[in-house]
Amino acid sequence: MPADDPKTLVSTDWLAAHLSDPDLRILDASYYLADMGRDAKAEYDAAHIPGARFFDIDEISDHRSALPHMAPPVEKFMSRMRAMGVGDGHQVVVYDGMGLFSAARVWWLFRLMGKTEIAVLDGGFPKWQAEGREVEDLPPMMRDRHMTVQRQAHLVKDVTQVAAASKLGDWQIVDARSPGRFKGEEPEARPGLRAGHIPGAFNVHYATLLNADGTMKEPAELSAAFESAGVDLSKRVITTCGSGVTAAILMLALERIGHKDVSLYDGSWAEWGQFEQLKVATG
Repeated sequence: MPADDPKTLVSTDWLAAHLSDPDLRILDASYYLADMGRDAKAEYDAAHIPGARFFDIDEISDHRSALPHMAPPVEKFMSRMRAMGVGDGHQVVVYDGMGLFSAARVWWLFRLMGKTEIAVLDGGFPKWQAEGREVEDLPPMMRDRHMTVQRQAHLVKDVTQVAAASKLGDWQIVDARSPGRFKGEEPEARPGLRAGHIPGAFNVHYATLLNADGTMKEPAELSAAFESAGVDLSKRVITTCGSGVTAAILMLALERIGHKDVSLYDGSWAEWGQFEQLKVATG
């Protein structure tokens, strides 16, 4: 797979070269956990890549669910994107303020909605800024743009499907959380959740897929990271994490190495960890 692929991952050089393309749309999908002490919207307002729109992962979600930032209904996604001037025929590039953290979640969300012309900016805003590239603090001019959506149900799994996969072993469940959280040795950030992992799951911490500068590792290194964790790359995969954000980094990495049969468990540990009737493994 080429280094610059407008359906998965593009470099800062690629984005700089295409910055003035009329059908390019850039999204700042920065999202931070409470203990990070950062305000994604305030940082966007202060400085962002020229023309970038702010994509609020918590707001553009399913507010009917008590779980954090679950995928929004199709109608809500379409209306929010239309208002942001993002629609059919656009090439979308999404980035975040960590390097590669929450942007992959929005990449997955677009694909869930049947939109494949979207790439994550490799290294994100930190790399863009480190290279001294142009930023602005002005809100972009936005005009409504029609968007058609075809939800791809095979790209998402619910708790019932994941419980069946855990029991039957017909899917490999791969958890992106840190080894400490996976083993149940570290407490969960969200209150009321048990510690541990879904029985039968493998652990590929998302950070092991990234270089020090926040860029994604080369495909051969990605394959090695999954294989060393015991994952059979010839079999289908469900990715999971704390709340469905870093699980999308695993999906992006698997797509980069040509693994197509992958779904994301949207509820992730925020859901599994709270129900006593669901088994939990530790160690």
